[in-house]
Amino acid sequence: MFTGLIAGVGRLASREMRGGDARLRFDIGTLPWGKAADVRMGESISVNGTCLTVVAIDDAGFEADASNETLALTTLGDLHIGRAVNLERAMLPTDRLGGHLVSGHVDGVGAVVHSWDDGRAQRWVFEAPASLRRYIAAKGSICVDGVSLTVNAVDDRGFEVALVPHTIAHTAFGETKPGDAVNLEVDMLARYVERLMKERETHA
Repeated sequence: MFTGLIAGVGRLASREMRGGDARLRFDIGTLPWGKAADVRMGESISVNGTCLTVVAIDDAGFEADASNETLALTTLGDLHIGRAVNLERAMLPTDRLGGHLVSGHVDGVGAVVHSWDDGRAQRWVFEAPASLRRYIAAKGSICVDGVSLTVNAVDDRGFEVALVPHTIAHTAFGETKPGDAVNLEVDMLARYVERLMKERETHA
């Protein structure tokens, strides 16, 4: 599990295709690393909101395998080498939950429509697949490329959020532009509520 609070911005260093799957290497960039970070083989790291398992580590970064399904259902298969990525290590039981509960299982791919300055902050509009829009609510939470955000408004195309200066400065949004694809994970509580309502209707 993750919180959607980005710990560092890294970069995709290489992609080696292996019979449909891929071995991805990421430079860790600003993610706290080294012996003090105690990164271990087999641990989970969220890369642009996608939970990946560390299979190799060195002083400069880590490698992870991405299945054919992961490559097809997230943006990882199309990211160009050198692209900035949001990184977060899995949360500890003692961590503060400053964002919201994020599983790292991407629900779908959206796109940046446009953005504009709003004081020192920025407003961003994202397009979302129709299958996900019913889970997105104003003032609710959504995870975009691994970043926990609060939804300002929703319409029949997608949703709008506000990015504060800290988020812009400390995530990959600083290099994201209109038309770019983004990974979306809806609030898992919305899915559970829908499931419970369907069960109630079935047994009514």
